[in-house]
Amino acid sequence: MSSDAEMHSNGHTFDKKLSITSEAQLFSSSEEEQATRTPADEGLRFFQSPVSDSEEPIRVYELKLEPDGGPSKDKAYIRLPPVYTPYILRMTLEAGTPASRRAVLKTNFPLDGGLFNRNKLVERKLPDLFSNSIHIDIPILHAGAFRYWIEYENDACDRVDGREGYFNVDPILRSRSRTPILSGDPQPRPFPGGGIIQADEINLPLDGLVVLTTVSKWMGPITEWQRHFREACDRGYNMLHYTPLQQSGISGSPYSIADQMNFDRNIIGDTSQESSLSEVQKVLKVARDEFGLLSLIDIVLNHTADNTPWLVEHPEAGYSPYNTPHLAPALELDDAIMQFSSTLGKRGLPNIISSQADLETLLQALERELRNNVQLWQYYVLNRSRERDSIALALSSSVIPWDGPEIRGKTIEELANILKSNKYVKGINEYKARYDVHVDSSVAASFVRAAFPDIHDIENLSNMWANIIDVINAPLYEEWEEDTRTILQNIRSRVEYTRLADHGPKLGEINTQSPLVDTYFTRLPRNDVTSKFDPAALALANNGWIWNADPLRNFALLPSKAYLRREVIVWGDCVKLRYGAGPQDNPWLWEYMQNYVVGLARTFDGFRIDNCHSTPLHVGVTFLDAARVVNPNLYICAELFTGNEEMDIHFVSRLGINSLIREAYNGHDPKEFSRLLYRFGVDRSVGSMHGDCLTSIEELPPPTGKGPVRSCIISPLRGSSPHALFFDLTHDNESPLYKRSAEDALSTGALIAFSGSAIGSTKGFDDLYPKLLDLVGEKRLYEVLGIDDTQGIGKAKRILNNLHTQMVLEGYAEGYVHQENDVVALTRLARTGAKFAYGASIEIQSYELDQHPELIQGLPSKLVELQPVTPIEKNEDGHLLSEIVIPDYFPPGSFMIFATQLEGFDPTLDAFCKTGAEEAFSNVSLIELNALLYRSEAEERDATDGKIGTYHIPNCGGLVYAGLEGWMSLLRSIIENNDLGHPLCDHLRSGRWACDYIYTRLENQTELLPGLTKPAQWFREKFSKINDTAPPFLLPKYFAIVVYEGYKAARSAVVEQLASFVSTGYSFVHDLALCSVQMHGLVKTASLEPGRSVSSLAAGLPHFAVSWARCWGRDVFISLRGLFLVTGQYTAAKRHILAFASTLKHGLIPNLLDSVRNPRYNSRDSPWWMLQNIQDYVHFAPEGLKILSEPVKRRFPSDDSFVSWDDPAAYSRTDTLAEIIQEILQRHAMGISFREHNAGPNLDMQMNNEGFNIDITVDWSTGFISGGNHHNCGTWMDKMGESVKARTKGKPGTPRDGAPVEITGLVKSTVRWLSSLVDKDLFPFKGVEAIDPKDDANYTINASLVNRRGIYKDIYGSGRDHEWADYQLRPNYPIAMTVAPELFHPSHALEALRIADRALRGPLGMKTLDPTDWQYRGIYDNSNDSDDPTIAKGFNYHNGPEWMWPLGYFLRAYYLFDTLTGSGKKDRSITLHYLHSLLLPLRKHIQETPWRGLPELTNENGAFCKDSCPTQAWSSSTILDFLHDVYTSEDV
Repeated sequence: MSSDAEMHSNGHTFDKKLSITSEAQLFSSSEEEQATRTPADEGLRFFQSPVSDSEEPIRVYELKLEPDGGPSKDKAYIRLPPVYTPYILRMTLEAGTPASRRAVLKTNFPLDGGLFNRNKLVERKLPDLFSNSIHIDIPILHAGAFRYWIEYENDACDRVDGREGYFNVDPILRSRSRTPILSGDPQPRPFPGGGIIQADEINLPLDGLVVLTTVSKWMGPITEWQRHFREACDRGYNMLHYTPLQQSGISGSPYSIADQMNFDRNIIGDTSQESSLSEVQKVLKVARDEFGLLSLIDIVLNHTADNTPWLVEHPEAGYSPYNTPHLAPALELDDAIMQFSSTLGKRGLPNIISSQADLETLLQALERELRNNVQLWQYYVLNRSRERDSIALALSSSVIPWDGPEIRGKTIEELANILKSNKYVKGINEYKARYDVHVDSSVAASFVRAAFPDIHDIENLSNMWANIIDVINAPLYEEWEEDTRTILQNIRSRVEYTRLADHGPKLGEINTQSPLVDTYFTRLPRNDVTSKFDPAALALANNGWIWNADPLRNFALLPSKAYLRREVIVWGDCVKLRYGAGPQDNPWLWEYMQNYVVGLARTFDGFRIDNCHSTPLHVGVTFLDAARVVNPNLYICAELFTGNEEMDIHFVSRLGINSLIREAYNGHDPKEFSRLLYRFGVDRSVGSMHGDCLTSIEELPPPTGKGPVRSCIISPLRGSSPHALFFDLTHDNESPLYKRSAEDALSTGALIAFSGSAIGSTKGFDDLYPKLLDLVGEKRLYEVLGIDDTQGIGKAKRILNNLHTQMVLEGYAEGYVHQENDVVALTRLARTGAKFAYGASIEIQSYELDQHPELIQGLPSKLVELQPVTPIEKNEDGHLLSEIVIPDYFPPGSFMIFATQLEGFDPTLDAFCKTGAEEAFSNVSLIELNALLYRSEAEERDATDGKIGTYHIPNCGGLVYAGLEGWMSLLRSIIENNDLGHPLCDHLRSGRWACDYIYTRLENQTELLPGLTKPAQWFREKFSKINDTAPPFLLPKYFAIVVYEGYKAARSAVVEQLASFVSTGYSFVHDLALCSVQMHGLVKTASLEPGRSVSSLAAGLPHFAVSWARCWGRDVFISLRGLFLVTGQYTAAKRHILAFASTLKHGLIPNLLDSVRNPRYNSRDSPWWMLQNIQDYVHFAPEGLKILSEPVKRRFPSDDSFVSWDDPAAYSRTDTLAEIIQEILQRHAMGISFREHNAGPNLDMQMNNEGFNIDITVDWSTGFISGGNHHNCGTWMDKMGESVKARTKGKPGTPRDGAPVEITGLVKSTVRWLSSLVDKDLFPFKGVEAIDPKDDANYTINASLVNRRGIYKDIYGSGRDHEWADYQLRPNYPIAMTVAPELFHPSHALEALRIADRALRGPLGMKTLDPTDWQYRGIYDNSNDSDDPTIAKGFNYHNGPEWMWPLGYFLRAYYLFDTLTGSGKKDRSITLHYLHSLLLPLRKHIQETPWRGLPELTNENGAFCKDSCPTQAWSSSTILDFLHDVYTSEDV
């Protein structure tokens, strides 16, 4: 493999001079106070201190929590940077989410200062907000591993804990600075010119770590270590990883520690504990100060050496049959194997295995021994004869009556199962002792008496019991058989590896010292000390590992039978430590091992946790917490073998592991190696977007409540992956020569060095050791080579390692990996203007090595520096490129480094792209913002005379909007996931068309919308500079930055122009309020005036966007309150009210406005919705009452005749709005009857002739307004049948002639309001002239038509052929309850609302018909051309599908009546939390849909409906109405 490694710096540099330590100098305090302050205390003082002139904005990392208070799965673990300066972790919980109910944040982070204590929880009570997001600002003050969760009250009023989350804060590592390794040429500075240690210290990011593993005992006496320090320093390493330095056990393995409190005498010398500690601390200080080497030590928590002195005094520290009884058969088995191994000669068996036949002979003999003599089955089963004898004795005495389950008449098998399932069989699956499995004889006697009442003979009963025992025993014998097969197979596998396999150690003769397999137990000697213990306590289980084991399960405890089944690959020199569930289970061991860990933490800069995946989690957590108390910036790394990323995160998040060790040689071929390089070695791909694109600048209130407001930069958090410490080779794995080739070490080491993570290597890798050395048996010492090109790759590593750290410090944060056949290229950032920096190959003189008697040496080799390669400069599409041709001499294992720079690239481009947007967008009107942000395809074509439409992206399709929201619909996901392979990114890299489109479409519309001029100029300026200076591969990033900055500015410009309800609201309110801009814009074929273009409100997009289909009377006035009035857009509201008022004809306003040219009058409810909105306008708008005296020019003559809009009779008279209101009331009072103008197919091709007849009357006995006939539709449920095949053409899908409940409510609301105005002399009319009512028949309930009780009728007085329509449950009565609550008895209303909640409410909207109704059909498909009359051509439009807008009225009515008489009467927050929980699917939907709105409708149970408008005006409007009700009630 080879490395074509390039580099370029485009990262940011940060002023890191300000730290917690220096910040303390801002305060005057006594030395004693300073000495007792913790890092947490200093951090809190920082936020309370004045803001300095040079202070950078505070970083705020925002973590958005899910509605249940926990993080999303991918954000359950968060890794945060070192605390060079205190910063903020902000947790955001949206208003009204379930977890916000009486919520309390709980965390073990020391929010109040002091020392960290994992079990000490700090609480913060959260505000119970419904109109603003809840921000929990946690000042991050020091490193460590922390957890948090939200405790809140659920619907049952119980306190519950939300899901936990974890955040780890990286430690601050300080190291000596070094001089740059490359000169300006760029060429490596000759040794010792580059990478020279300097006097000053720097903050070393984790990615800048370059770790060298050394086996400590091979370094020789500590007095000789400076030679090794010099070599490591010269090779560019900045941290040394030491294998354990403690006194090892008899095996000599450094990982088999016999004395945790003392250092190895062979290394330190035979000195006292205090002296040896002092010596280690001195030499580590020299390494740090003189050689720039931090220290990393292995800690071993799982086991201790088998000859550990303190085991004889504390055998409870290990697992034995005494404290872990199920180990008894495992010990017997192990004894038998050891005895078998020592007597092979006596048995006539081979003691050396030289063939498979020898192995078979031994295993057959061993199996006979186990079955005939060891007889472990006795640990599994009941003793049949003993059980029979004991029950016979019990039966001869008084038998207690059976009080268990009925057992008479059961079969033997059934009886056996009853005994087992009811736990009458004791000791089963416990394996404590032979024949420990039993049934109490008194229970057995009682049992058989009850089971066999007809048998009185004791012998017969005893026989029956023996039969039951046989049935119980049968599966237990099978279990033993299966375990025996497993035992023998595991022994076979182990012996094949250790004594036969070519890749194994081939151990040789089997005897007492070298048994057939390693012993599973250490047997402590019997002496005066151990004699006080039970003999069973002196056999301690050895530690080891198991293939594919669950790391969270202790394999020494049940239900594991790993020791019995010989599943453990055991370390015979290590006793497994038994910690129990906590210190109370083994107090001496916990205290002793904690002292061991804390002592090392005081001495070393970091820990590598040995055998981490098998370390009990609670043990590691406790000891590492204690270690961080004495060394808050302790660096923790580990190697996990879980095979599962989720499990890795489980360990990392809880233990606070800063880096997981990864290894290059796990990549078995170039492709897999490339994947590992990308996965662990590339922090961010070139041109990455996330961090650069999603930041925002705000003001930060003091997190402690004290101190000044500070400027801050907010960055959204994604979930974190464990940080990698990426080794080319770890110290316990085979050499490159064994795995690939010796030459491969050079290229692999080069590629790892260019990784963007922490990196590591071993002394043996750099010196080209031919094979893995025996950690136990090897007694020689390292040969120190230094920087030598005649052996090993140390000279190349000097350049590579120094360059690695230099790139990290200079901000080389991006890269990419390219693999082509056997060539792998890793680039750290750029790809133009390349210059050769360095290249090398390795020549191995011999692959055979004569072993030196005293020194460990590598293969004889020579590092060959490659001749410079001059890149070929090319110009493609105006961009300078450099082509690198691999030279003829580039043998396997070679690498080359090229320094690159972006020709003409402006390093200030990031900052340039983020400036000026707010100013450019500050004076843009809402109508202009509609064009800037939105416009569907039809709207854009209409507004530009067909010249411009939405943008089409190859392999992706057209955007839903021409404006910025269209681009953001793709960019949100691209930025969040850094999806640089998205078709949009490919398109941007291919050309500047998208950039040009954004500003040219704005420039082309500035004549009508002059406010777009500055935004267009801003976009042109940004994109021009990007196109002039950035290479194509960076265009997606900068495009995203500019679009996102513009989008933020545009949204901000909208919000700032709206009412405080919106501007102070949270994201869901903003998203809904923006729908008012989305729907209200200027198009040419739809207007509020017939002679000129005036902005108008669309009913929905994209179906109701332009021409006659855009503006509907009913839709406008259902939408007007939420979209215009509660958002503060009073001018737009007034314009729509007066426009529709001008069209009043026949006492109605038009359903279809058609630019006031050819309005259509066929909706009975529209005038009442308008009157409701006039009432609302008077309430909301400043001096709103003045609208009643506003003059309105009338579109039609007083005789209701139709005239063209430009006819002299049109607009020839003027009335005030109050007079128009009075006319509506009077015309209804007198009765309305007319036939639509231009009636016939040209007006409506679906309607029958009778349907064009409009009749409305008043029932003066009730005040109800009735109208319509069974041929037309006069309310919002206006589907007219279209299918000839199904015979529904001309038939209303939802006949609602009569008095619909919502019209009745609207009428009552209007009368109530006008009556109040009359009482105050604010309305010029006192009432209407009524005609004598006819003698209407009394209406009574027809019980045979009632489908559901407890509801309000949907209609009063349906036609004779569909009287059933009165009794249908539909979502209309909540409308009447909202606008005229006085019509309803509160408790009855609430019960009816609860019925609607249960029966009609869907995930997003309200079912339009009771699902139990015979007419219910929940799936709307307008293309259905079947002969089914209930659904053909979408006949069921309002007979089941779930519409959005009625949900808003349901929520408002429920809130009103539940707080009047329900659970919210005493505590309205109960009601609000429930209702806000219903909004969760809507919140999710509006954030995920590219249309950024709420749909018209869904099919049943929230299923997608292809015929629905994906965003509908009234859907967003009525939810805003509800949220505004909540907002205003919070002020009460």
